[in-house]
Amino acid sequence: MKNDQSQSIEISVEQAKLLGSAQRVKIIKTLVDTAKTSKQVADELGESPGSIHYHIQKLYEGGLIDLVETRTVGGIVEKYYKSKAKWFNSHGKQLMDPILADDYDAATSTRMSLRMQLSMEQREEMEADFKALLEKWVEISIASKGENTQEYAIGIKVISAEAPK
Repeated sequence: MKNDQSQSIEISVEQAKLLGSAQRVKIIKTLVDTAKTSKQVADELGESPGSIHYHIQKLYEGGLIDLVETRTVGGIVEKYYKSKAKWFNSHGKQLMDPILADDYDAATSTRMSLRMQLSMEQREEMEADFKALLEKWVEISIASKGENTQEYAIGIKVISAEAPK
């Protein structure tokens, strides 16, 4: 499957649950442009190879990343993985991340909402801006290497206020 950076693919709710971890989101981000081994990802993220290998196996078994190459170097088998997409979309009534449910009791929470009138082109531009903003903050979280951080769930939902036709 060709991996286009702007590509997004549809995933099941079960697959979406695999992305309910900041660690797995960071792993996906490191595998978007370049195929890497678990060890290379662990080194990039400053994490233990065993932990990263576990998460990569879960993402692979869940169909979110592909095994694109296997090399034997000095008797060691190196498996190179690459993300199937940069963005993953899930449809249905069930929340992709249960932490974003209205009744979740969080230590800290910020809610923002508003309504605006937009053309379809403006809506698409706003969506692209949100994606760029989220990507920026994933990069920042990767660079922090988990030092003195907490995990947060962020959900953005853009819904037409018009009745369906």
